[in-house]
Amino acid sequence: MGLGLNGGGLESARYLARCGAECTITDMKDESVLAPSIEELMALPGSHRSFRFVLGRHEMEDFTKADIVIKNPAVPPDSPYLSAARRIETDISLFLAASPARLIAVTGSKGKSGTSSALHWVLAKARETSPCNALKPGSRAFLGGNITVSPLSFLDQLNEDDDVVLELSSWQLGDIKGRRLPSDSSRMLLKPRSAILTSIMPDHLDRYRTMEAYINDKRLIYSGQDKKDATIACADDHWGQSFLSETPGRPLPYSSESLETGNGNIAFIDPKSGAGLIKNGDEWSEAVPQRLLVPGRHNKKNCLAAALALADMGLPAALIRESLGTFPGIEHRLEFFHKKEGFFFYNDTAATIPEAAAAAVETFTGNCISGKQESRLILVTGGTDKNLDFSPLVRTIQATRAEENAMDIVVLSGTGSDKLSALFKETGISFHGPFNNINDAAFRALELGEKAKKEAAIEAIRQSDEKTAAQITVVLSPGCTSFGMFKNEFDRGRQWKEAVRRL
Repeated sequence: MGLGLNGGGLESARYLARCGAECTITDMKDESVLAPSIEELMALPGSHRSFRFVLGRHEMEDFTKADIVIKNPAVPPDSPYLSAARRIETDISLFLAASPARLIAVTGSKGKSGTSSALHWVLAKARETSPCNALKPGSRAFLGGNITVSPLSFLDQLNEDDDVVLELSSWQLGDIKGRRLPSDSSRMLLKPRSAILTSIMPDHLDRYRTMEAYINDKRLIYSGQDKKDATIACADDHWGQSFLSETPGRPLPYSSESLETGNGNIAFIDPKSGAGLIKNGDEWSEAVPQRLLVPGRHNKKNCLAAALALADMGLPAALIRESLGTFPGIEHRLEFFHKKEGFFFYNDTAATIPEAAAAAVETFTGNCISGKQESRLILVTGGTDKNLDFSPLVRTIQATRAEENAMDIVVLSGTGSDKLSALFKETGISFHGPFNNINDAAFRALELGEKAKKEAAIEAIRQSDEKTAAQITVVLSPGCTSFGMFKNEFDRGRQWKEAVRRL
């Protein structure tokens, strides 16, 4: 139920076909939209025998007759079609029931993809370059889950010495609530060796309606743990403190500020050096370098959470620090993708809530590339609303302008942009748009950047200043969902990159 275009439905169908199942694939989208996924399935040997497609609609009879319904995470659990099903699974539940590998699970509102990718990067690098006692020779590291890679795509390759980093959304966690391991009913289906919770912010309130309901699904990541396992959460906020206090696993706190010493490992960012420090016993070690390839304090905090989990698994701090220092980041999340004639372009399309866009503004203002005052930020933002409060983004922009950092704003069309534009007008923040085409938005951003460069050059001549040419940072950080103008946020990011390179 739900083939989609991001790989989850595709890999479920592919996996089940390999297992000999007869699959009905049903999706409310039609064949023209789902063509890429359909083409991949039909290229499989024997596909004409394995797959039957019901597209553009759902048929109740398909659900009542099926032995198993594989649910896409985006399908609400109260769907009447699901209520007619005999048994409901997801690609995650199928994977967890069969995987022999050690599991590191990551959730949160923002930062979970960056943290998951950093974990996988270090685990893979350590196996390639610096073997240690914590990792078995010949073993491998895998990454999957909400990061658009279904873990069913590599399930057949796993053995017990491998590591799997699994990014889990609140929806994916909610889908396996109360589920137990089929082969051992005394154990929960999800029992990660390390459970990591990144920043918690209001999100998906169009589906959950209350923040508490949203948080309750997040709590499921550690509900099956015991004292052999670790729960890593941020001690800086109420939610993180509640996770650490109630987990049945070992609570390991991390913070952007100094922490009081306590039992077990703890980690914080040193306010003097900016490095991430980890305490193991009575010894402090640097596990996150002062400078990372991906900018932003929030990215350093995500790397700190990853480092704390890795150290608890037995990896040496020096190895963790060296590997994190080469971590390039991930596509669609503060992704640096193009540079030309003083312009630096970033793709942060995965910033789908206002707080994430605010974090992007804080990352670049006053410290765009070189930290020089002549750097200017052009923010491309806005999109479709999901019942969120845009005041955090507006407050951050107000604070940025109060500090006299140069900034322009380009707004994309959408219901979220309507709310955001109203707040901009109330607070006297000027903006350009809204634009209902990504090419038009990119073109306007380039115009604003060229204008800023000329103004900086004229001012340099007037002041007889031998400054270098102005640096222009252009970042797409929408703070909204993508639906309406784009297929999904990844389509939005790809279209943004294509438009910039073409223009």
